[in-house]
Amino acid sequence: MNLEKLLTEARNPETENIDELATLEILQSINQEDRKVALAIELVLPQIAQAVDWIVESLSGGGRLFYLGAGTSGRMGILDASECPPTFGTSPDLVQGVIAGGEKAVFRAVEGAEDSLTMAAEDLLARDLSPRDVVVGIAASGRTPYVIGGLEYARQLGCHTVAVVCTPDSEMQKVSELSIAILVGPEVIMGSTRMKAGTAQKLVLNMLTTASMIRMGKVYGNLMVDVQATNKKLVERSKRIVCLATGVSREEAEAAIVEAGGSVKVAVTLLLIGSSAAEAQELLGQVGGSVSQALRVFRQN
Repeated sequence: MNLEKLLTEARNPETENIDELATLEILQSINQEDRKVALAIELVLPQIAQAVDWIVESLSGGGRLFYLGAGTSGRMGILDASECPPTFGTSPDLVQGVIAGGEKAVFRAVEGAEDSLTMAAEDLLARDLSPRDVVVGIAASGRTPYVIGGLEYARQLGCHTVAVVCTPDSEMQKVSELSIAILVGPEVIMGSTRMKAGTAQKLVLNMLTTASMIRMGKVYGNLMVDVQATNKKLVERSKRIVCLATGVSREEAEAAIVEAGGSVKVAVTLLLIGSSAAEAQELLGQVGGSVSQALRVFRQN
């Protein structure tokens, strides 16, 4: 293992004296480095777009999205996957985060788990990975054996495979169909990839799922019309979304949601086209669940 060749393990010349700085100066230094993350992501937007197109194709055809990682990278995948059901009304099985060492590794490191070339294949096999699925491997260094083994297994099955890394010409790039290399440069603290690399990974994963869900009709305008009202805050948000989308009062929005059986999307649609919940549901079914397309069809008829 030659860490000196990895961009993520390089020493940052801008922060070599950070231990001598005052608190505000330390924070300014970190903030200055963090600014580089969004600019690095801008350079790989075409690759992210390709991954989104694959994910949309997969999810629309009965496939699933798997995030695969170890340590911080694995936790980023689990975080993004866990937010999809409440935000977009998806099944918990649709987007899944798989981490080296299993569930206990979410909270504390599991020694040696990331060094196995076979464990990820076993984890994916246990989830019945199929050629319809997309597997996104995440590792700042691009050389984590657990992720490499999982990507190799997925590609052998015929899955689309994507590597999200923060170093060029990585081992993961060699075994993946597509590489998203976000070159954020050396970390503020040498090798602490929970910082810029972790931030970059989170932003990219947010893009992958958010853009995919928008493409799949789970957003109307910029409103999350497939939100699941699982707590008081989300109940209130649901009412506000209906109000913003249709211009009705809060009371009318609440009544429409009840009529729609709790579905914000159906409530919005029935109010906009002046129909029953059943008619709105049928129309949405004809257009793949997109409110915008449902309105377009309604107006054409």
